[in-house]
Amino acid sequence: MATMPPPPSRSPPPPPRAIFSTRCTAFQNPSTHPQHRHLLNGAPQSQGHASPSHSRARTLREGDLAAPYAREIGACVRARRWGAACEAFASMRAVGAAPDRFLLPQVLRACAGLGAPRLAAAAHALAAKGGAALAGDPVVGNAIVAIAHADAGELDEAFDLFEEMQEIGVRPDMISWNTLVSGFARNGNFRAALHLFDEMQLRGVEPGVNSWNCIISGCVQNGMFDEAMGIFQAMCESKRPDSVTVASILPACAGLQALKIGKQLHSYVLRYGIKLNVYIGASLISMYSECQQFDYARVVFSTIEEEKNVTVWNELIQLYIREGRMDKAWEAFNLMQKDGLEPDIVTYNSFIAGYARAGQKEQAYELFSSMVDMGLKPNAVSMNALICGLYQRGLYTDALEAFRYMQCSSDGKAEVWRFLDSGPIQPTGTTITGVLSLLTDLKLDRLGKEVHCYALKNGLASNIFVSSKLVDLYGKTGDMTSAVNVFLKTGKKNVVTWNSMLSAYKHNRKPEVALKLFSEMLESNSHPNLVTVQIALLSCGMTMALGYGRELHSYITKCWSGFYSATLACALIDMYGKCGNIEDARLVFECTVPNDIAVWNAMMSCYLLHRMPNDVLDLFDCLEQSNIQPDPITFILLLSACKQEGLLEKAQSYFYNMEDVYGIKPTLKHYTCMVDIMGSAGLLAESLTLIQKMPLEPDACLWSTVLKACKLHSNLEIGEKAAKDLFELEPDNTSNYMVLSNIYADTGLWGASEAVRDAMTEQGLHVDRQCSWLYHGTTRHSFEAGNLSHPAIDAILSMWKELTIRMEQSGYSPQDIEPYCNVEVDPFSCHHTEKIAVCYGLISMNDNEPIRISKNFRMCMECHSSIKFISRDKNREIFVSDGCTYHHFKDGTCSCRDAW
Repeated sequence: MATMPPPPSRSPPPPPRAIFSTRCTAFQNPSTHPQHRHLLNGAPQSQGHASPSHSRARTLREGDLAAPYAREIGACVRARRWGAACEAFASMRAVGAAPDRFLLPQVLRACAGLGAPRLAAAAHALAAKGGAALAGDPVVGNAIVAIAHADAGELDEAFDLFEEMQEIGVRPDMISWNTLVSGFARNGNFRAALHLFDEMQLRGVEPGVNSWNCIISGCVQNGMFDEAMGIFQAMCESKRPDSVTVASILPACAGLQALKIGKQLHSYVLRYGIKLNVYIGASLISMYSECQQFDYARVVFSTIEEEKNVTVWNELIQLYIREGRMDKAWEAFNLMQKDGLEPDIVTYNSFIAGYARAGQKEQAYELFSSMVDMGLKPNAVSMNALICGLYQRGLYTDALEAFRYMQCSSDGKAEVWRFLDSGPIQPTGTTITGVLSLLTDLKLDRLGKEVHCYALKNGLASNIFVSSKLVDLYGKTGDMTSAVNVFLKTGKKNVVTWNSMLSAYKHNRKPEVALKLFSEMLESNSHPNLVTVQIALLSCGMTMALGYGRELHSYITKCWSGFYSATLACALIDMYGKCGNIEDARLVFECTVPNDIAVWNAMMSCYLLHRMPNDVLDLFDCLEQSNIQPDPITFILLLSACKQEGLLEKAQSYFYNMEDVYGIKPTLKHYTCMVDIMGSAGLLAESLTLIQKMPLEPDACLWSTVLKACKLHSNLEIGEKAAKDLFELEPDNTSNYMVLSNIYADTGLWGASEAVRDAMTEQGLHVDRQCSWLYHGTTRHSFEAGNLSHPAIDAILSMWKELTIRMEQSGYSPQDIEPYCNVEVDPFSCHHTEKIAVCYGLISMNDNEPIRISKNFRMCMECHSSIKFISRDKNREIFVSDGCTYHHFKDGTCSCRDAW
């Protein structure tokens, strides 16, 4: 396994200087665009050289000329009237006056606020032209680094200018460092920001609270909540957070659903007398609202110490919308107006999203018209809110229609789209990402490719989130070639891109490739987040890579100590369970504060996998004593445990208490579990009665359960009825034909059994080739029935011959493995591929290593008996997962107790 990177809160090794561009700075190439020449040149200049006295006099005259303009620009900047400030600056240059070291940063700030990069470039050129008085001034240099370059995303230029400031003798102060660190953090370059943060300390500048705030804020703005939390925890070891820190980290608490940390921050604000201003107040309301703590959010709103602004009111409105209380949201809307504040586009977008998520699309459409009447123009964010809301509600057709209409004027085609009369709304990367998510869920790969083409045509495919979602789309629709192509063409991959590709390999049952890609990610110095390690843990479980999983667990403990999410705990429990280590799974459960039902469910599922039903029932008793409310999944696990143990009456008690005691309405999965239990007990007629009485329409899974019970008890009459319904629901599922054919064979109707097989052949249906996989570390060896291409096949067959002799000497006569070697053998019979895998494990692995195998078909009795003998004879632990049960063979016995 590749060496794990250090935790985010620690300093990574300094990256090579090559990560920064060596392009020339604007000092070397000042802007000479025609639009800016009059700003650079000012009034006509006289020829020749002026005397010193004349120069002093000219400077005084320029200062007198600049004074009124400086006051006007300063007032406009304070009022955030960027356009007026830029006009005043243009007028100032027209009369020949030049800004000084104090005014130039304000001019640059106005240019950034107005979004006028050319004007900012002209001001930058003035600094270059002004000589050491301006070019060498740290205040001016900081402003140029921050506003002219870092804020515009020109990080290479910002760094080059920062370096040149030092070359001409200007020693960067903390503000200079913070400016550059903030620029890299806000633009998503977390690694470079951390490197600069460490470099600052090496050069004798002690980071202040603002320095930490720069990185935290940048991480949060880029959705890097895990990284932000790690930096925040490191900061608390040496610095006391201020109001900016609190307002910056609270969105990360909301994103991670870290309510406990959010409450601690709220307590910190109250304890240390930090003023509850509109910024902290809005962040607290948002955090509590997203964590479903609506009463706390309302208390915060009422205790904000400043006059509330539109942002705070918008948070209150969004709170009520999340609660589903649209009447209270409109009441807050009216109160905001009575408070003298006008709703902005964010206010309307919140209502649009709320109505769309509730499926009230007509009300959402009306709000677009209301926005136009209020003089507000709907933007791409408005359409994104509508599309994502409709998608979340399951109104996929309406969501796609909105995406189609937003790209063209309404032309009277539909009244609801009349707000587009003023012109179409150009989709953004967020729009494309939302539409691709919709198409991914619907498995509409053809439409996904059309959207991909649209993104390429309109320059949106380079958006990192669009390319990541494309990888996800192609991966989940089985087009791994396209997924890999998009991944490889993505330039600066972020953690979301890596996660999408890892998930694609896991989804397509290539977990060993996912683990190799994870190693490549570590080698590329990309920092995994919690989602990354969760995918890696699930891949370890699929490949039974216990050693790799333990390394990951150690890495998690090192990087996220004190911050252990329920999702991560579930992934660890699942990994240890599937790797056969039930003790470590239980240890993770006990070391995690199990206040989330998902963690309890994960532990129950682990017991169920190892056929430990009594432990499942005991754990549920503990759950009831802990006052944690079970969910529908909990009862599926309980009913499955009752099925394993044959506890019909107890299962019925759980089933009927679900709704009566816990208020959980049974779903189709719960009915399927009950039918399975009754069928196993031979109560096939009673199970049909239950199906007829249930308020839900039976699906293929339920009828398949009935059919398998009929196979168990050789009940032809009910089996034929179940098969008839199954063939209508799943005409291409070969397993249904196989079970029915076996029922006919068990009842002696060989002609009918052959007829079922012939029907399969006529319809072009083929039984999947049986295959077993041996996992050694992160390497997977495949053994497919009829495939003799494995390089060690002769040694494998020799090992089996040796084992056969020892079995016969012990009085057991195993079946030969000839079916494995003959692809023409009846596909309905077992090919004993797991025997071949076990033999290869014996000859290729160390004597003390457990042998871990998975199989795509249920183990036959012959293979089960043979492997029990091998485990005792060779003193080896052997784990086999056959999709039905997890078998742990040791000392001649199996954990399934010969019942699977």
